[in-house]
Amino acid sequence: MTSTLTAPTDLWPCDQYRFADLLTDAERAVLARLRVVLDTQVRPVLDEYWERGEFPSQVLPHLVALDLMEPAGALYAGFRNFELARTDCSVATMYNAQSGLFRATVRHGGSPAQAAALDPRVRSFAFTGVFALTEPDHGSDIARGLATTARRTGDTWVIDGAKRWIGGADAVDVLAVFARDVADGEVKAFLVPREADGVQLRKIHGKTALRMMQNFDIDLHGVRVDDAARLGGINSFRDVAGLLRRMRSDVAWIACGVQAGAYEAALRYTTERTQFGRRVAGFQLVQEKLARMLANLTASLALVVRLTQLQERGIYRDEDSALAKMTTSLHMRETVALAREVVGGNGITLATDVARFHADAEAVYSYEGTHEINALVVARAATGLSAFNT
Repeated sequence: MTSTLTAPTDLWPCDQYRFADLLTDAERAVLARLRVVLDTQVRPVLDEYWERGEFPSQVLPHLVALDLMEPAGALYAGFRNFELARTDCSVATMYNAQSGLFRATVRHGGSPAQAAALDPRVRSFAFTGVFALTEPDHGSDIARGLATTARRTGDTWVIDGAKRWIGGADAVDVLAVFARDVADGEVKAFLVPREADGVQLRKIHGKTALRMMQNFDIDLHGVRVDDAARLGGINSFRDVAGLLRRMRSDVAWIACGVQAGAYEAALRYTTERTQFGRRVAGFQLVQEKLARMLANLTASLALVVRLTQLQERGIYRDEDSALAKMTTSLHMRETVALAREVVGGNGITLATDVARFHADAEAVYSYEGTHEINALVVARAATGLSAFNT
């Protein structure tokens, strides 16, 4: 598909309430350039690589060249994730692994000196990494159940354990590994070189969602790193939770982008497809579903825009990011299902784009906190009672 943009304001016709008007002209201009790259360099290869279950690594240099981590506004960063996910969820997840998860880990989990030294290299992709928290036996209960251990011997740490679902781990410089210090029982974080002795990666096969994103099981056997590789700002799981507040917000934006992609694909198909002598989009039942999809997307955008504005003012609360992730993911699940409905049988083929969004939504619905876990975080704040103890 060739981009037909004539001005930055043409970016999102599905932005019903014009939330993008809150961006600066410079920010919209960067996103317009991103749209051109996505349309010309990324979109044409999506079906082939999704079918193969491989990531099109040739698209990354095009994205890196755009210097998308500048401008640095939080709302701009949200719409950047939105635009990436509107094209493809795996591409958004891959880029956000660096720009969101890993960058947040370095900036907010590192010491001031570490953050100052590493963040420019992270922004330029000169130094790449992934966030390695989830384990084979611990996902939702990772706060108490984290089993990977770190033992200090002099100026060296020895790490043993396993991680799971670590996306893009085969193509980065370091793994940001979270491990429990055997001395005090607290969680620490380490920048472990991907090719360090004792690190073994195994690709997870047979996925039905995020097929292009390469996820890995990681085994760590007696892996040694210098104390300088420990991120100085992570000294307990409370510090890890601070990172997750930021990351859930990124995922909520991705959930909005998936809705936009599915809605636009469904709208495009139904306005072109004819049945019973008229365009499918002209039938009342189809219009009702399209309206619900647009309503879901609009409500989701309102939620993430306001959340982002609050966070930009320094207001970070677990319940806020959890509410956004929970709600946008729920809306996303319904929206992609409605898109699949109105496109009919062709909705299970890659040719309409809907199938990719429909399948990938299931991964977004679960990662960075399942619906249930995020609901418990929200309700704990509302009631003052924790259900995690039961």
